[in-house]
Amino acid sequence: MNLNITGKDFELTDSIKSYITEKVGKLEKYFGSDYDAVATLKIEGNNQVAEIRINIASETFKAATASKDLYASVDKDIEILEGQIRKSKTKKDKQNMVETIRMNNSVNSESTEEDGEIIKTIYYSIKPLTAEDAKLVLEGDAKNKFLPFINVETNQVNVIYKLKDGKNFGILEPED
Repeated sequence: MNLNITGKDFELTDSIKSYITEKVGKLEKYFGSDYDAVATLKIEGNNQVAEIRINIASETFKAATASKDLYASVDKDIEILEGQIRKSKTKKDKQNMVETIRMNNSVNSESTEEDGEIIKTIYYSIKPLTAEDAKLVLEGDAKNKFLPFINVETNQVNVIYKLKDGKNFGILEPED
């Protein structure tokens, strides 16, 4: 941790320096000791302002508060910074989890999708219907594009399907 403490318009005491060092040091639990911190303290009117900025890798966290007591301002800054850091870590963890799930799904789909393999099975109940009844059933079913049925006229399994034009139908019949 590299900590730079600056006081504007007043002299910093050793006690305030050690207090800030101790409080900023508590942030090590989030990202170890590999970060830079800058604390700027100043007096504006009756308020004592503490501004703390943390730089780690490509991220910057910043908090600035003013109160009558400089120690209270530092405490509030540390609270704000901890909240920002936790939010950022949670966001990164969620993003990493989503990316991991996506990567696992793509690896699984790549490994199972070999050419010529049956990768999906759909089960249908086959009912005896006329071709016209099967067409009516398929028209009322928006999610399916085909319907297998037993043709009551020929007593054979047929499949009726919607053509790409969306208006017409085709029937698959077995050869004799």
